[in-house]
Amino acid sequence: MEIVTRYAHNDGVSLAYQAIGDGPLDILFLPGWISQVEQLWELPALRRYLERLAAFSRVIVFDRRGGGLSDRVLGEYSIEQDAEDALAVLDAAASERAALLTYSLGGPVGALLAAEHADRVGALVMYASIARTSWAPDYDWALTSEARVHAAEQTISLWGDVANPAVRQFAPSAGDDPLLGAWFARLQRLAASPGEALAMARASVDLDVRELLPRISVPTLVMHRRGELVWDLRHSRYLAEHIPGARYVELEGADSFPFFGDSDAILEEIEEFLTGVRSRGQLQRALLTVMFTDIVDSTSRAAELGDKRWRDLLARHDDAVRKELARFGGRAVKTVGDGFLATFDGPPSRALRCALAVTREASELGVEVRIGMHTGECEMIGDDVGGMAVHLASRVAGLAGPGEVLVSGTVFGTVVGGPFNFADRGLHELKGVPGRWPLFLLGA
Repeated sequence: MEIVTRYAHNDGVSLAYQAIGDGPLDILFLPGWISQVEQLWELPALRRYLERLAAFSRVIVFDRRGGGLSDRVLGEYSIEQDAEDALAVLDAAASERAALLTYSLGGPVGALLAAEHADRVGALVMYASIARTSWAPDYDWALTSEARVHAAEQTISLWGDVANPAVRQFAPSAGDDPLLGAWFARLQRLAASPGEALAMARASVDLDVRELLPRISVPTLVMHRRGELVWDLRHSRYLAEHIPGARYVELEGADSFPFFGDSDAILEEIEEFLTGVRSRGQLQRALLTVMFTDIVDSTSRAAELGDKRWRDLLARHDDAVRKELARFGGRAVKTVGDGFLATFDGPPSRALRCALAVTREASELGVEVRIGMHTGECEMIGDDVGGMAVHLASRVAGLAGPGEVLVSGTVFGTVVGGPFNFADRGLHELKGVPGRWPLFLLGA
């Protein structure tokens, strides 16, 4: 699945967005406090969640103004401005009508869009969302304005720190996972500076869209986990009670992040609500050998040769790789940078022979390639592939040196005793992949 960041524009502000998938309906995700669209994909659980949504829709994600890859300008914050920005993103993505998927502080913006721009909104799905951010006499389960500011300041004091305890509130089921902590800390640093994050938090202290709820006429689904630690369950109950005809679903679990815990339960509810069917949380899967190739030091070679000679060399490289893939029964899924993502059916023997052939062809052209390989179950997403097996193969490729073919222990174990020679490269931690993995260098 190709993921490209593009920009929408509204009132002189550039808004970073991505559109993923090619399903028959559009889903616009409305972010809460912070986001950074490219960092989202670095967490396997979140990547799987988005890919699962994209299996039946086109998912549009974007960074709010003031954070992420969008312009770092906030000015006078209003949910009306957020709504106008969301419409600009839909226009840029050529989406005439979309379902809105809200989380947390995205709730008020979704409510405003559904109430006042029903011509652009096909449905409203609200997970762990809110109608008002702070306490009121008739909304007495919310924190006071002062308490919300204090909570934000506490979070900011450890902004970007892997020891920030906030991650345990958002995902208690995985709160002790160091990979999640590192991802969350990096997300904070990339999404906003501490000062920017605090400014956005303070601007959201007293939001209130309760008067808009009775005017929402689009089909609405409201969901919340019973044990949620970040947003009180009564926020969602209030939404469901005051939006005409809303469907309300309470789910088990304590994670606020929808992509942890039983995420399939949430995804199935969304899919059934929007399409009328549910696929039981399963994408079509296939056991494949995944191979990533990459030209080593391509930037310096391009500078050395000049644009025209480099383009010619790159074209010859691509032709050579495609020839070897065809020869050994591989499928070029897509190009990635200056290399390929390819898959092979059946045992990995043909993939290994192909990798050696590609390495030789590249050497004859005067370039060096690194290749990484893993065998595992892949999620089939149209003509693309996804899932942990693809992620793992990419990480293995990143550890290969010039002219090397590096494979996972799964590949090695499948062909051990065959005609291939391997050197043990030891155990390695692969970013975003739990545990330590044995890697092996394929000999010529």
